Formats: sequence, C-alpha cells, structure tokens
Amino acid sequence: MSTRGYYYIGLDVHKKSVSFCVMEPDGTVVKEGRVVATRGALTAWAESLPGRWYGGMEATLFSGWVYDHLQGYALRLAVGDPGRLKAITAAKKKSDALDARMLANLLRCHLFPECFMAPSTVRELRRVLRYRNKMVRESTRMKNHISGLLMETGMEYNKKQLHGRRYFARLLEQLELPPSVLNLLRMTRAGLDFFQSRQGYLLAALARDSRLQERMERLREIAGVGQVTALTWMLEIWDPNRFRNRRQAVSYCGLCSAQRESAGKMQRGPLSKKRNGHLQTILIEAAKLAPRYDATLAAVYDRTLASTGRRNLATLAVARKLVGYLLAVDRRWHAEQKRKVAA
Repeated sequence: MSTRGYYYIGLDVHKKSVSFCVMEPDGTVVKEGRVVATRGALTAWAESLPGRWYGGMEATLFSGWVYDHLQGYALRLAVGDPGRLKAITAAKKKSDALDARMLANLLRCHLFPECFMAPSTVRELRRVLRYRNKMVRESTRMKNHISGLLMETGMEYNKKQLHGRRYFARLLEQLELPPSVLNLLRMTRAGLDFFQSRQGYLLAALARDSRLQERMERLREIAGVGQVTALTWMLEIWDPNRFRNRRQAVSYCGLCSAQRESAGKMQRGPLSKKRNGHLQTILIEAAKLAPRYDATLAAVYDRTLASTGRRNLATLAVARKLVGYLLAVDRRWHAEQKRKVAA
C-alpha cells in the first residue's frame, strides 16, 4: 500500500465481521478484506494502515462500539443513514465487499449521507432511558395480563383499583379461583412490582445526573413538559442546533406526513415512518395532557378539532407546537452556555 496522501475506507459492519475497502482519492482500490469484529482485531487492523484515512459505515446495531473504537485512528469517521443509502439497498448485485466499496466511493465523492452521532456518554444515558421506557411497556403488558386472567375465569373486579396492592391482595383472598390461576396472578403481580420499581429507579438516576439537571429544569418550565418528556428530548436530540428550523425538528420527531410531488401535483400520506420513534411516542403522549396546563395549547387543540373534527389531528397540532417550544428554549439554553464558556 502506498504511504502518500490519504485514503477513504468503507466499513460494512456486522455482528461477527467487518468488511473493509481501502480506496485512494482517484477511485483506485488499494485493499479489500474482512476483519473479525473484536476490539483486538480492529486495533491491529487500524494500526497496520500506513496512511491517514477517512472512514464511513452504515448505522446498524453494532456500529456504535465500532465507531467509538476506531474514532481515534481516523481523520474523520462518519456513520451513514440507512434510509438514504439507496446505492446499497437498490443494487442488483449485493455483497459485503461491494457494500464496503460503495461506502468508500460515496465518501470519496462527498455524497455520503451522514447522520448525527451523539457522544458516547450521551448514548449511554439514552440507552438507560430507552430501557426504562421498555420497562414501562412491560408493566402495561403485565397489567393487561392480570385483567385477562380474571376475565377468562369470569371474575368481577374493580377496574380502577385492580392494580393497587391492598385491593389485589384482598381480591385473591375473596375470589374462588383455580390454583393454577392464583399462581399465575401472583407471578404476574411480582413481575409488575419489579418492573415498576426498576423503571422508577432508572428515571431517578437520570434525573440526578449533573450533566442534565440544569437543562432539564429549563425545559420543564414549558407548560405540559414533564420529567420524561424533557429527558427524552435532551437525550434523543442532544444538539438542537443541528436543525435549521422548526420544520426539520417536527419531521425528525415524526409529526408530519410524507410528501410526494410530481408535475405540480402534491400528495400527502400518513405519518412518515422515517422518524425517531422514541420521541414521537413521548411527544404524542405529552400532547394529550398539555392542553390541560396551558391555555395556548388548549386553543390550538380546540381550533384544530373544530376545523377537522378529528381528535388525532388536534393532538398532532399540539405536539408540533410543543416541538417549537422545546426547540426555542433549548437553543436559548445552549446559547447561554456558549456565552458562559466564552466569558
């Protein structure tokens, strides 16, 4: 391999291996191959490269640790948006080696569709928050399972008090249930208690993090924005200045429909699937409650409901308004921090 200049390297990352293609600026393929996806093997491979290089890989489940591990060896390392890498997904002939070569070519031609990569510390906190949200979903499943077991056996119960500990204990003593159903109810209740306690613990740990407290307090000054909404916005967005305007932020949160325009005709479909699903879920849930706490948001909801007659569209309008509030407050906070650092 030549030691002059620099190289472009495409990395096709998988669970057990990483295919690579080393390419010169003029498109000449210098070396292709495959390396085992372990930290030691990647270190030895990176140290064996004789020149400086720019790297690019597709965003997958395994890209995060590879990105962190190789970042110190590359001049610049980029992660590509899978939805915009049409040159790979639409190819007639597809293999790991060809995918790595295409990534290197896109880098070389400055056409690589790079996506935002948050710092590793932020991704660690984001992982904790997403796991907490998963525990909330599991708690809901456990509650539904308890109700389903009681309905299967034809037992009457108070729906509002069913998941209270005292009421549930009295209910098991009063009802005449088969032993198998009693055991399943106790096991499900134990799982529900575990998930509820753990998700509360994880949320409290995130709220106490010194890197998030001041920013979270500022965001929570917005009416209708609670602890979970503020944490989700911070950890999923992290840098609000990567959006040029509110429309881009709304699109990223999945609160607008896909647009199709051709020959002067424009069509709108359902909500686009190209979005951050975690943010979308939390913002829609927040938008259902926000009109109770803010007169402006209540007016937006009522006006949209009166014009469309659809509650879902009214909730979406409130969610878009919330995105505008969050983006403005978060940008102002970031500007204040920059001024403090400069001073």
